[in-house]
Amino acid sequence: MASADLLRREEEFYSSLFDSAAKGDGVRSRSQLIERKIEALEDMATKVSNRRSRRWLNDRLLIELVPRLHVEEIKGLFAPPPWGEELPLSAFCRTSVGEWDAFRSIDMDAEARLMERMKRSSEKQRTHVDEDELVALNAWRRIDRQTREAIKKNFLPDLLEIYEERVRTFIEDTSDKNVLVLNVQDPFQRLLLHGVCEFYNVTSTTTTSVRDGKPWKTTTIKKRPGTGVPCRITLVSFLRMKKNGSQ
Repeated sequence: MASADLLRREEEFYSSLFDSAAKGDGVRSRSQLIERKIEALEDMATKVSNRRSRRWLNDRLLIELVPRLHVEEIKGLFAPPPWGEELPLSAFCRTSVGEWDAFRSIDMDAEARLMERMKRSSEKQRTHVDEDELVALNAWRRIDRQTREAIKKNFLPDLLEIYEERVRTFIEDTSDKNVLVLNVQDPFQRLLLHGVCEFYNVTSTTTTSVRDGKPWKTTTIKKRPGTGVPCRITLVSFLRMKKNGSQ
């Protein structure tokens, strides 16, 4: 009981100190009042020696340093669930009862048959893709090493697609046209054209003539006996696949 009376007397004493510190002339705002209280606390904290008194002063100092919270700030302390706003409904809760029951009560045998059909379809599609990739890989290997390095080092997809379109159209043409003539004067572009021809298994020969006193290059493309349907995967698509790590 004596201890409680002592604490009450200490509270009254320190409160009177703060009240006297706040009654000084020139203190007109809350910020100035807080500064005066903090100065008084810091001054007292350096003078008292009792451990309980110093602890009490430190607590009061921390209280004065922390501003009062508004209603919205106090509410924000309890914003996370489960005290705050309601959690959004899950996809299962938003699903109608009939649809969810049909999904939940599906027959196990029907589920197994459905999964088996999906697995076979996926394997069949994967096998088909693998076959196309293998054909494209073999076509890529037909191109000589120097031309392959040049195509990869200076990848020009727009130009390659133009050459591919001309060569593919020539191969798919069922008429008696067996020769395709292209006039490509730039040496590097002509090298790319020869690479495209090797990819699609057609022959390409470049000859030189004179036109207007200047050398003129003419590339003649012909089908081979083994030239078949063009690969589903184009050269540009294959190179992009290699760049992305598919091959």
